[in-house]
Amino acid sequence: MFVHSNETTGQEVTCEPLGEGGALVTLAREMGRAAHERVRAWCVQLEHERWRGLIEYVPAYTTVALFFDPLIVDYAEIRAAALRLAQQTTSVREEASCVVEIPVCYDGEFGPDLEHVARHHGISTDRVIRIHESGEYEVWMLGFAPGFAYLGGLSERIATPRHATPRVSVPAGSVGIAGGQTGVYPFESPGGWQLIGRTPLRMFDPERSPAALLAPGDRVRFRAIAREEFDTIRSSVGAQRG
Repeated sequence: MFVHSNETTGQEVTCEPLGEGGALVTLAREMGRAAHERVRAWCVQLEHERWRGLIEYVPAYTTVALFFDPLIVDYAEIRAAALRLAQQTTSVREEASCVVEIPVCYDGEFGPDLEHVARHHGISTDRVIRIHESGEYEVWMLGFAPGFAYLGGLSERIATPRHATPRVSVPAGSVGIAGGQTGVYPFESPGGWQLIGRTPLRMFDPERSPAALLAPGDRVRFRAIAREEFDTIRSSVGAQRG
């Protein structure tokens, strides 16, 4: 493992092998807004460079995984470039970030954990909904499933631990809470988040470009809708695929 200290931020950066054709760059030690901004800034800088042999990169909360062709470039060269980039990266150059509005129906069967979240905080379900839809969130990373965006910025007033035992099946479009994050399940899948509503939007569609509705750095706002509007929107975009 190779360690480098960014003199600008004082943040220790590490790079270590990830198999024969990969490297894992760690840019922060704890997840949060500062870590997200550091990872995003590093990736923005990477987008402006053309590293020979680099196939793709995958940002996460505190790390970026790099995948390269070992027949074209070796790990030592990738590691040197990654640490050099960390030395040069200071902050995100603010670009016009996309603001995505996601309609959510919080009614009945769509929010099976809404009452639990309300009881957990000693407030009404209406208050939970108002707090959730009044926030502005930021996509910190994509993971777990294609198009699943982890959204930071959830109010502590409704932050709730995930279920100890995950559900075997969570419907596509379900909006959930897990600790201080919120997110939307793009497909029917197992999951342990507290489900408080559902969106009729298709979060991931392989026939769409880009396939994922959200991307790291996007801003997200939720808008409460009635069941009638949910059905109307769902009919216009097509049924969610499981």
